[in-house]
Amino acid sequence: MKILIVTHLTPFPQNSGYPIVVGNTIKGLISSGHEVSLFSLNPKKNKVYNNNHTAEQAVPSSYYAHDIDTSVSASHAFLSLFTGKLYTVERFYDADFERKLVQDIKQSNYDIIQFEGLFVTPYLPAIRKHTKAKLIYRAHHIEYLVWERMARQKSDPFKKFYLRLNARRIKAFEVKQFALFDAVTVFTNQDKETVQQHCSSNLPVEIVPVGLDLSRYKPNHKYTRFPSLFFLGAMDWLPNREGIEWFLENFSNDLTEGDLKAPFYVAGNDIPERFDDYERVGKIFIHGEVDDALEFVNSKAVMIVPLLSGGGMRVKIVEGMAMQKCIISTSLGAEGINYSHGENILIANTPQEFKRAIKRCIQDEHFCRRIGLSARKLVEQQHDTLKINNRLTDFYEQMLNG
Repeated sequence: MKILIVTHLTPFPQNSGYPIVVGNTIKGLISSGHEVSLFSLNPKKNKVYNNNHTAEQAVPSSYYAHDIDTSVSASHAFLSLFTGKLYTVERFYDADFERKLVQDIKQSNYDIIQFEGLFVTPYLPAIRKHTKAKLIYRAHHIEYLVWERMARQKSDPFKKFYLRLNARRIKAFEVKQFALFDAVTVFTNQDKETVQQHCSSNLPVEIVPVGLDLSRYKPNHKYTRFPSLFFLGAMDWLPNREGIEWFLENFSNDLTEGDLKAPFYVAGNDIPERFDDYERVGKIFIHGEVDDALEFVNSKAVMIVPLLSGGGMRVKIVEGMAMQKCIISTSLGAEGINYSHGENILIANTPQEFKRAIKRCIQDEHFCRRIGLSARKLVEQQHDTLKINNRLTDFYEQMLNG
């Protein structure tokens, strides 16, 4: 098969999270003998895909990255309230990128074109005009649900109003996009049910979970500090920022002066400056972006995922499990993963539950190791990229032969 992947985040090997899932997909497809091309937006501050990392990630037969500034402008976001424009998605559209994309499609005879997430769907109409390929939408999560859940967490009337309004507009746009594709793939059963609620029963919707190249995930407990807690996530994604702020508001005193005697490390790109106020020497560390995400994860003991909103399958949790981490997450954060509470993850939805779970973990290293080992087994069984890519290519074949 000849396949084109279109994404809004450059998949570079040293990263983690959704970009590496896209990278794993490319690697798996190429290793299976398929010809893969990649067209990617390269947002401001993002790194560039490095073709020299061939040991970690196979090189697409053709690759184009287009620099674009997707930084959120408060004034543009505010004006969108009155213009009716969907600024959340609109800021990812670039006419030059579209021209390059169409030019490539005219010259290539693709069998499959896969769109990675909602933010590249504005390019769908132009692509549809110039190809007979099957157009597949991979939903990393249901975007409007993220905004609805964030709105429910807000007490400020204006913020609640803005988030609800944006959720309604995104929902109208997102549901329309589903129906314009030949098929949809999702990470979780919950997302499949949501898509099917809004679309014709004739639209194929396939569950293809997050897949990881497990050869990259090599835990070494010799370099793990115990006890220690950590959070790793992109802070330009509002649910991450909201969740870690909630956690710090509830537990900073316990971590610095109370009975949760373990250092807490926060890492991720685009951490707001106000988070520096939470830093406490030797107790709470606000790192910002780290050079090597997996090395950072390996060096800490207990992963905290206090998500209060969001959706889809959290790639960071699957990666944490692959690194044999003991993870404490809300049930929403662990959505879509076939976990067993107390066996391969700990679920906590209230401050009291989080505190009990943290206490248990920092007092019992053997317990943490047992949870982590069980988590790794789960990932090996259900998230190995070789197995996942076979499911994806089987689905492609069904679409082409159907």
